[in-house]
Amino acid sequence: MIDVEAKTSPATESEGRDVPLLRVRNIGIMAHIDAGKTSLTERILYYTGVNYRMGEVHEGTATMDWMVQEQERGISITSAATSCLWRGCRINVIDTPGHVDFTAEVERSLRVLDGAVAVFCSVGGVQPQSETVWRQARKYRVPVMAFVNKMDRTGADFTRVVHQIRDRLGVTPVPIHIPIGSEGQFSGVVDVITSEALVFEEQDLGVTVHRQPVPEHMRLALLQAREYMVECLAETDDVIMERFLADQEPGPDELRKALRRATLAGGVVPVVCGSVLKNKGVQPVLDAVIDYLPSPLDIPPVPGVDPDTEQAVTCKAGDNEPFVALAFKLMADPYAGKLVFFRVYSGTAKRGMIVHNPRTGKRERLGRLMQMHANHREDREKVFSGDIAAVVGLGNVRTGDTLCEPSKPILLESVTFPEPVVSMAIEPKTSGDRDKLILALEQLALEDPTFRVRTDRETGQTIVSGMGELHLDIIRDRVSREHNVEANVGKPEVSYRETLTCAAEANTKFVRQTGGRGQYGHVVIRVEPRPRGHGITVENKVVGGRIPKEFHQAIEHGLRETTEAGILAGYPMVDLHVDVLDGSYHAVDSSDLAFKIAASMALKEAARKGKPILLEPIMATEVTTPEEYLGDVIGDLSSRRGHMTEVEARAQSVRVVARVPLMTLFGYATALRSLTKGRAEFVAEPSHFERVPESIQKEILEEV
Repeated sequence: MIDVEAKTSPATESEGRDVPLLRVRNIGIMAHIDAGKTSLTERILYYTGVNYRMGEVHEGTATMDWMVQEQERGISITSAATSCLWRGCRINVIDTPGHVDFTAEVERSLRVLDGAVAVFCSVGGVQPQSETVWRQARKYRVPVMAFVNKMDRTGADFTRVVHQIRDRLGVTPVPIHIPIGSEGQFSGVVDVITSEALVFEEQDLGVTVHRQPVPEHMRLALLQAREYMVECLAETDDVIMERFLADQEPGPDELRKALRRATLAGGVVPVVCGSVLKNKGVQPVLDAVIDYLPSPLDIPPVPGVDPDTEQAVTCKAGDNEPFVALAFKLMADPYAGKLVFFRVYSGTAKRGMIVHNPRTGKRERLGRLMQMHANHREDREKVFSGDIAAVVGLGNVRTGDTLCEPSKPILLESVTFPEPVVSMAIEPKTSGDRDKLILALEQLALEDPTFRVRTDRETGQTIVSGMGELHLDIIRDRVSREHNVEANVGKPEVSYRETLTCAAEANTKFVRQTGGRGQYGHVVIRVEPRPRGHGITVENKVVGGRIPKEFHQAIEHGLRETTEAGILAGYPMVDLHVDVLDGSYHAVDSSDLAFKIAASMALKEAARKGKPILLEPIMATEVTTPEEYLGDVIGDLSSRRGHMTEVEARAQSVRVVARVPLMTLFGYATALRSLTKGRAEFVAEPSHFERVPESIQKEILEEV
């Protein structure tokens, strides 16, 4: 095992720290739904001595699934943080949800983590949400190791999952363990680096690990796995390359150090395996976290900008550096109040200290500092560099805000979240609860950046938007249980988008004269459709002072506000570029308001000329079904305007991948159960927006 006792520079450490910074690991457990993330975390807490008993997800007793809704449904809904000790290292763990509706929880967790453990089902392999969380980890450059779980299940195939990791995720997986047997014969793992067999004692729930000689029938597989490891590392590591070219066998320590360097650089992904439910293979996961995933000192200095000068600046890990932290999650606690979860990148947080929020420009005082263990709290006087904790008393902080020393301001990159795709109307059952309902929804929207609340200007209805039907159902349930407000909800509806199909221009004046000073604004604009994912961009091409610079910002505000309201049916517009070409002003009557209104009127006029269309969300849908129902499943997906992209035969089932419009998937779970006698399952996640067929667009617009 790698030596983690190396000394850190005294300049980076402060008194009161129980574990040196080099021996801290901030990791996330991420995976597709039902791959075993929460069960793995429960075993980690048991083997590290945090819990005296193992909780089970299917029994509703898992420590990390503390919400009532999680216990009832047997799934994780929010990310939960905890901390434990292993081999003298402190491991801060965040257990993230696997359901696509709660992908924002994964996004904001990965933003502040140094490494991640990706859990894969040995039967399901790389599933749709596996690919999504992998992209999120790559987005934030988080080194990842893989754990292939459920090796005891019928149909388990370790080699197939390793190949899928390489082919579908585009990385180089390096197995450091290979399974001894599979399905009902799975009994342990072979350590490829030490050439030992690890067998887990069933009598004490896997606490005792027996290191034994490798079984004779596994020796060829061990030799092949070791040769593959050396070849992969030789491509990225000079030390192993020298050994490889000299035809020398690298030692275990050399292999571990090379594997660590390659993992931190993102060149390879270490792969371990086991069965969490059978308590086999969990301790090696902890060993691999310490040996191959980074400490805060292994992470490059975190980039940011000076909010005053907009110059690039960085902060580096160390207790004695200026304080910098990122707030990544908000939670309403019934006892403590508003909790703000934050990651300290540099410096030390102390109870009562004053911090600066560059987004608001205001200062705030840190209240109670707490180490969180799921929903249990442990008070702390200080939170050191590299730690993840929660604080009470920050009133104006949102998800993604930077907290820093007032004398050394810095603004870190915030967190980006996907747009909601499903909406529904909600209203209280009694008129007296209206204010309570609005307050409850606003509080939930503050916690969850992918949950939006708005009031329909035409009907006066309260409309809530989220990532899926389950997401909105959880919101309704929380409104009822946590805020004691009974509400009626409408049928979930699709959140469409609008765009244009051709370029157009508009020359618009806004003139009002009512006695005294009037209003005058005049703009000429050109709008052009742009490729998918472009967003909304505005470029001011006015020359010669035709419109004074002080009105340019008002024009842009007017344009952007109009794109949010849409032209056809009130849906946001996307993928447009707007050029402000010309205009004129009045020395007395022109104002910000006049130019804002003129810009809005111009965009509406140009958009009508640009032949606007509706775009609908398309879902990446994966159905796993017994082969005898394959024809029925494909036929049903086709009737829902689905486009099949892949059909893969597996040992006892067939995997069908399709792109299906969201509007046709409402109620699909019930239809699929009926179609396959309950033997098929499916998952779907937002993929992209596509043009709505003309006949269907006509129906939608008639209903609006």
